[in-house]
Amino acid sequence: MYILRELSWFFRKHWKRYTVGIAFLFAIDVLMLWPPRLIGETVDAIRNGSLTESGLTKTLFILLSLGVALYVMRFVWRYLLNGGALILERVLRERLFGHLTRMTPSFYQRRRSGDLMAIATNDIPAVERTASMGVLTLVDSLFMTLLTLGVMIVSIDWKLTLAALVPMPFLAWSTAYYGRLLHERFYLAQEAFGEMNDHVQQSVSGVRVMRAFVQEDQDVEAFRRVSEKTLERNVNVSRIDALFEPTIGIIIGFSFLIGLGYGTYLVFTSSISLGDLVAFNLYLGLLIWPMFAFGWLINVVQRGSASLKRLTEMLAEEPDVHETSHPVTEVGANHIEARHFTFTYPGTDKPVLHDITFSLGEGETLGIVGRTGSGKSTLCRTLLHQYRMEKDALFFGGVPIEQISFDSLRAKIGYVPQEHLLFSRTIAENVAFGKPEATEQEVMRALELAEMGRDLAQFGEGLETMVGEKGVTLSGGQKQRISIARALLMDADILILDDSLSAVDARTEERIVHHLRQERQGKTTIITAHRLSAVQHAQLILVLDEGRIVERGTHEELMKQGGWYAEQYRRQQMEQDVAAGQG
Repeated sequence: MYILRELSWFFRKHWKRYTVGIAFLFAIDVLMLWPPRLIGETVDAIRNGSLTESGLTKTLFILLSLGVALYVMRFVWRYLLNGGALILERVLRERLFGHLTRMTPSFYQRRRSGDLMAIATNDIPAVERTASMGVLTLVDSLFMTLLTLGVMIVSIDWKLTLAALVPMPFLAWSTAYYGRLLHERFYLAQEAFGEMNDHVQQSVSGVRVMRAFVQEDQDVEAFRRVSEKTLERNVNVSRIDALFEPTIGIIIGFSFLIGLGYGTYLVFTSSISLGDLVAFNLYLGLLIWPMFAFGWLINVVQRGSASLKRLTEMLAEEPDVHETSHPVTEVGANHIEARHFTFTYPGTDKPVLHDITFSLGEGETLGIVGRTGSGKSTLCRTLLHQYRMEKDALFFGGVPIEQISFDSLRAKIGYVPQEHLLFSRTIAENVAFGKPEATEQEVMRALELAEMGRDLAQFGEGLETMVGEKGVTLSGGQKQRISIARALLMDADILILDDSLSAVDARTEERIVHHLRQERQGKTTIITAHRLSAVQHAQLILVLDEGRIVERGTHEELMKQGGWYAEQYRRQQMEQDVAAGQG
């Protein structure tokens, strides 16, 4: 079977656990064959009048002892096999989570968040059930069936046994047919569940926007359509699932009918004894579980196979960016250089950055400005090496960026993106996210540098204030400043602020920039901004337009050029003066 073959690495690793568990299963199956034989012999003894008190006592003692032994052994195999499956579930979750942390942004552009959650919450448990109850039913049903049939043929009557097995080919055909349908429909049901998860995630995340545009009813209606689609596909699965038990029940009923009818004839013709017929029917009763288990096995295995296929497809995806076989782990100077750098996002054919060339010395500040969509954020992201790019175009300390190890590169960089992601934790935990060992004094110092110190007085619990999911309890400016504080606490050699001052007022921005200049002397800083006052102190300012550098220089040089930068700066100064006059 596909799923057992794909999980063979796990079974080999934990072979001792599974070997002992399966051995106990075998022992249980062997012991289960003893009671029917004892009962059959007791029936014959009663009929013949040869049953004695000591013989009955011995039989009852054996049956009681078997009951206790079976109880203990069933506990052992359940502990071993189910425990092994739970270990598998943990391993798969860790693999999935580790894989998600290694994937590049393009992966998340292709994959929906809801689908990722569906794999973690629905598909992995389906695989776990296959590794526990699936293995149990596969081993137990096959071994129990073969062993019971062997005993029935040898100790009862081979003709009666074969006659009772006449309906079995119908069982094999029906379970194979239903299993194929179940695999296809369960795969589609899981996809629909992922779509529903994704819809809920987006609705919850964007609940403020939805309410602002009065779209609650429309969103509820959209969710109703998605949930109906999920319901329909799960009902299709349930229809097939519901056919297993009745089909198997009918086939088992025919087996009992044949066994009882033909067995009665053999008793009347003295081919077998009455005790043999009783034992035969008890043995046939023992086959009920393997037959049901076989149908249930197909059900579980097909569900697990569909889920494992979805999980395997995701784990098979490779990140767009790979480290070289022998990456550079030590990069000395924080000098950054771009040489005729051109960049195109994966999956597109139109370059976003064209022929970018600049040199930023260690300890200097680079300002990047331009119209919306000019490529400012893209240039920042390429410095993090999140995308595959051309070789020998970007350099850190004279080393091509593609030759530097990921850990070394990102340890040198403190990055504050446009999207300020805060975790549902305290302010202190959010600030200390990149440096968990930071003291309370260090956290407070970082918040003060980010001009967040005075805001803490508004929160009753100070640093221990919970910010809510994605910082829902904070204003946009507060979220930005906490994100800046988080980067400042790391005290990285290179700090990138990607339009991270847009939500604060001009005076707060001025104070933050002043703190940056004081605290980061001798360290490299890159700032992208729409408000040009945030970058006017930079040693080099690049003006981008449609991914090209159209102006470059210091603030004074750009003002003398009289281009877009000078015009925009004068307009912003005028607006600021007007606002100050009105105040």
